[in-house]
Amino acid sequence: QVQLVESGGGLVQAGGSLRLSCAASGRSFSSYNMGWFRQAPGKEREFVAAITWTGRSTSYADSVRGRFTISRDNAKNTVYLQMNSLKAEDTAVYYCAASLRWPPGPLSTYDYWGQGTQVTVSS
Repeated sequence: QVQLVESGGGLVQAGGSLRLSCAASGRSFSSYNMGWFRQAPGKEREFVAAITWTGRSTSYADSVRGRFTISRDNAKNTVYLQMNSLKAEDTAVYYCAASLRWPPGPLSTYDYWGQGTQVTVSS
């Protein structure tokens, strides 16, 4: 059992930055690959970024590559999403998730999900 809680969302102006955190509790956090997803109103939940349990490999959606950085601190049981150069189209609820699968697959391959944190980018 893994519990995930996102934080760090909020309102930011276009071009600004936010860092999201996802704190995990439970056992074997460091053995899980972690991912970030987002869901905008009226849209399907989409993949944003993922990181292996070692933190040595990452994957990004084309829409965020070069602007977002995923990282993790296994000692703190936390995964981060640093979001820079934010755009209005980044507005969404952001979710973190845990999976044993690598490379990352569809949403159904993730075993645990957080409740999400709202990110709103104004322009």
